[in-house]
Amino acid sequence: MTDVLRRGRASLAFSFFAQGVAFALLVTRIPAIQGRYGVSDALLPVFLAAVPILAGVGSTTAGQLVRRVRPSRLLRWSQPVVLLALLGVGAGDRVAELAVALAAFGLAVGMLDASMNMLGVSLQRAYGRSIMLGFHAVYSLGGILGASLAWAGAHWHLALWVSYLPVVAVLLPAVLVGSRWYVDADSPATPEKADGKAGGEGGGTVAFRLLLPLCLVMTFAYIGDSTVSNWSAKYLQDTLGSSEQLATVPFNVYMVTTLLGRALGDTGVRRFGAVAVVRLGALVGALGFAVVAGAPGPWVGMLGFTLLGLGLCVLVPQTFAAAGRHAFDTYGPGASDQAVARLNIFNYVGFLVGSPLVGALGDAWSYRGAMLVPMALVLVTSVCAGSFAPRADRYGDGHERPRTADVGRGSNGL
Repeated sequence: MTDVLRRGRASLAFSFFAQGVAFALLVTRIPAIQGRYGVSDALLPVFLAAVPILAGVGSTTAGQLVRRVRPSRLLRWSQPVVLLALLGVGAGDRVAELAVALAAFGLAVGMLDASMNMLGVSLQRAYGRSIMLGFHAVYSLGGILGASLAWAGAHWHLALWVSYLPVVAVLLPAVLVGSRWYVDADSPATPEKADGKAGGEGGGTVAFRLLLPLCLVMTFAYIGDSTVSNWSAKYLQDTLGSSEQLATVPFNVYMVTTLLGRALGDTGVRRFGAVAVVRLGALVGALGFAVVAGAPGPWVGMLGFTLLGLGLCVLVPQTFAAAGRHAFDTYGPGASDQAVARLNIFNYVGFLVGSPLVGALGDAWSYRGAMLVPMALVLVTSVCAGSFAPRADRYGDGHERPRTADVGRGSNGL
């Protein structure tokens, strides 16, 4: 294992961390953002829906750009835009300025999410073992820190720009410096071709049928995740009768157990294979929703959200890894990047569908009954677990075979 790959892994992990901080600082201060700009309750959902829609556009654009530009370059320039857009959200004072800042944030975050996971998938292939869950664990750690900083800003009644400026001032130069060591592990050790195309071979259009089961898994995983993030507090307080203070705990518990599960998940994949880990994660997640739906009181409900964190946490990282792996094995390295970008769109589809779906079912039926819908969708994920099985260059037990031709290939030609 070369120093180039180790530095690439560390620098990419820091990018995941920085993005976790930035995203948490945005979504946890939505009430403050609404109050600063005077956005009405009727208009707020439009702004909130626009961000994931534009992120989907950004992810699609990334899938086209990687035909000509290395993913490391996309990440190098999209992450600073995300951080500056976050600062713009906190510094403006007119609705039009908020719209521009959120549009920039959405488009850039789509490119950022896609390119980060492209690099993660290619690094995992170069390492020859599962490391993808570790990147997402660092993202979860960043989210916990970002949410904590947001709480501190709200507690001390700090203006949004005062809360955001120190974070951006620290993270922006750090990610720019760290970007020097990004590694495009699927790209040859030669400069870009004279025609401007990235040096990676392959890159033909990825057949959608190859990705369909994984797209469903990604969508269902984010429906479950958005259910927790948007409805856990309301469910605990209104349905299970907890205090307002206790109702803030489930999401924190979910984030912590997500971090724990991802930190340990790579070891499980290496030992038991991706199929077993995904199937177990889906079953534990479905059990979590069942416990939440049937909970007689808030503490049992808390147990359900704990199980949800431990179960759902493995699905998204392994879905990215499987999509990149299947496309690589079928079409070549360039197709791996396109597959990750296409799959990333369904991240935002699940986010858009999940919260309104549960809310509509809760109002029309009951919130206990509404929790059974994401439970059923997560169970479908366990049926799709076979799609995570290895294809080429694999041992029969599901562990990756190191690809020696990929090891040591870096964005700096090393």
